[in-house]
Amino acid sequence: MAGQQFQYDDSGNTFFYFLTSFVGLIVIPATYYLWPRDQNAEQLRLKSLRRVHGRCLWYRLRLMKSQQSIVPTLKKAALLFGWLVFLLLAYKVSKLDREYQEYNPYEVLSLDPGASLSEIKKQYRVLSLKYHPDKGGDEATFMRIAKAYAALTNEQSRQNWEMYGNPDGPGATSFGIALPAWIVDQKNSMLVLLVYGLAFMVILPVVVGTWWYRSIRYSGDQILINTTQLFMHFMCKTPNMNMKRLIMVLTAALEFDPRNNKEATIRPTDNVEVPQLIRELGNINVKKKEPPFYYPYSLKARVLVLAHLARMDVSEELEEDQRFVVKKTPALLQEMINVGCQLIFMANSRGFSAPRLVTIENCMKLTQMIVQGLKESKSPLLQLPHFEEEHLRYCISKKYKVRTLQDLVSLKDSDRRNMLRFLGEEKYDEVMAVLASFPHITMDIKLQVLDDEDSSNITAGSIVTVTVTLNRKRMADMFEQEQEPVPCQGDETATTEEAQGDTSKAKPKVWQNKNKGAKKTAKSKKKKLTKKKATPAPAKNKQANGTVAGNEAATTTTTAAATVATKEEDDDGSDKGSESDEGEANKDSPSERDEDSDKQSDTEVDEMAGDDEEEWEALQQSIQRRERALLETKSKVTHPVYSLYFPEEKQEWWWLYIADRREHTLVSMPSHVCTLKDTEEVELKFSAPSKTGNYQYSVILRSDSYLGLDQIKPLKLEVHEAKAILDNHPQWDIPDTEEEDEEQEDSDGIEESEDDDEDND
Repeated sequence: MAGQQFQYDDSGNTFFYFLTSFVGLIVIPATYYLWPRDQNAEQLRLKSLRRVHGRCLWYRLRLMKSQQSIVPTLKKAALLFGWLVFLLLAYKVSKLDREYQEYNPYEVLSLDPGASLSEIKKQYRVLSLKYHPDKGGDEATFMRIAKAYAALTNEQSRQNWEMYGNPDGPGATSFGIALPAWIVDQKNSMLVLLVYGLAFMVILPVVVGTWWYRSIRYSGDQILINTTQLFMHFMCKTPNMNMKRLIMVLTAALEFDPRNNKEATIRPTDNVEVPQLIRELGNINVKKKEPPFYYPYSLKARVLVLAHLARMDVSEELEEDQRFVVKKTPALLQEMINVGCQLIFMANSRGFSAPRLVTIENCMKLTQMIVQGLKESKSPLLQLPHFEEEHLRYCISKKYKVRTLQDLVSLKDSDRRNMLRFLGEEKYDEVMAVLASFPHITMDIKLQVLDDEDSSNITAGSIVTVTVTLNRKRMADMFEQEQEPVPCQGDETATTEEAQGDTSKAKPKVWQNKNKGAKKTAKSKKKKLTKKKATPAPAKNKQANGTVAGNEAATTTTTAAATVATKEEDDDGSDKGSESDEGEANKDSPSERDEDSDKQSDTEVDEMAGDDEEEWEALQQSIQRRERALLETKSKVTHPVYSLYFPEEKQEWWWLYIADRREHTLVSMPSHVCTLKDTEEVELKFSAPSKTGNYQYSVILRSDSYLGLDQIKPLKLEVHEAKAILDNHPQWDIPDTEEEDEEQEDSDGIEESEDDDEDND
């Protein structure tokens, strides 16, 4: 068996093949993922948002960043350089001579395949005279010529060439290693060893270790683990946390500490500017000596957040720090909500004090306040452009009483323009454009118990699924349109009389015709009872003009008597009709009654089968929706939020949860809805109470970006007793007659087999 031989590439050809492939594997994917996308598309997007979001801080910062950024240019230059290197290597490889070629003695002797022996000898003499070393020729070339001549004239060499492709027979298999020979040269051994040791024993462990120790400090949402523990500590310590305390805990996050985050900074000028802001803001619990609230980083972050909520102007240096703090707060508040909810559900099972519902809702409200740059006590109308505190007196006047965004939308156009007369035409149009872009959400709630025979029956301890369908529309769709003319009172009475006449003439439905005899007998009994009741005559009113009153009373009594008489006649007729119907029904034969009962039972079975099919289809559809929700990855880019003072583009997200407002408890885990563009279906699950009775819950939808757009809808829950578990299900009860028949069949089978055996014997 031929041996194997490993050798380094002395010529360097194999190394160029390897290097070209390696560079191509890097450049091609990097171009696909890192090549800057069309900047014109981003410019067009910003241009389309300019009419509404042109005054927003994040819009102005994004516009400046896109104009001044050189990162796309550097990315393009680096990728073009990589492609240039790749093309040069490919050109170099294409010019390399093929080193491994199939051996062909005819090519060496410059003969056509199939040449005769005389032609081979003649050509060999000519080439020998030319390339023989004694004649001044090349020795290596002459050796190849002699080898080719032997391969074509010597029988053994010819067989070796035909079988193995080599006149000398099978040789060792050669494998080239795509590294130049100078790497393993004795002279360069120390240098190569030093490079290998530095790369794999120093640089690689340092890079991996640095990445690992940084990553283990953060949670999945890129929040420091120590910050999460800090939130958990203070939420357990203060379960009922007001807004002031909540801001103190929020700004104590270690993301604002320069020792834990390099993006956070403490400047020398803070010793002058921060105390000045504290004096302007007033009482912010500076003297509270509870760590870490009095630490410099926490105090600075708290002051910057409160200045942001008060919409105060700060210096350029502090403004940069304020933007950093404000951008971090929504993610930190979401982490606080997650921690609080986990503590609530852990407390239900372990029995320790948990955060109250007001703490969770204050976190949600504070997120809205941070995004809009408003305090909790301020009017939601201040989210709109060109609205100031002094303008609110026009809105809350007795004439208009506009306190919310919904009140402003519900006004007529003329009233709205008259109320906002302090705005010019351009400003008014801008306000209306911004208001029209605000979201309007409608909720459809469906309550059921999945994977149960009766999904509408809620039993104690069952898992209740509340499916909430959210539909988002623009506030522009809700602007008041021209009202239709209201009909007068006479028209209303006429229409009601016509409607009553139509309903009286309407025929009963098919499913309303069951048990006619029972209904008629019940009606006749009621009417007979009404006959026995005496109708007392109304007393005459003692008035000044007694004759008029007496005449009116007489006319009323006569009309009442007439109506009673007509009713009695109708009742007699209906009684007679019912008696005749009953008599006709009694005249039916028993066979006809059996047929009617069979038909009725068949229709009931068909209806039950149809209901089962509908339930099965609904179950399959719900399963398919869940599978699609698990497999699909929806984008979290929904709608940009209009925020005048938030330094970063924020998407429109929502919180949806169920709470018990009377007990101030959280019923279901809040769902953070981040994919609501037009329509979204959200499932909220919770365990039904262990005690039977009626419960009043609330389905609450809160925005994480806007003030005054929260919604609360009641959810009534009627809990019944759980069904008892059957020890012996009816389907496993086998009658005694069936068991006896089976035993008889088994015994008959045994006897028949014995008779067959005797016959065979």
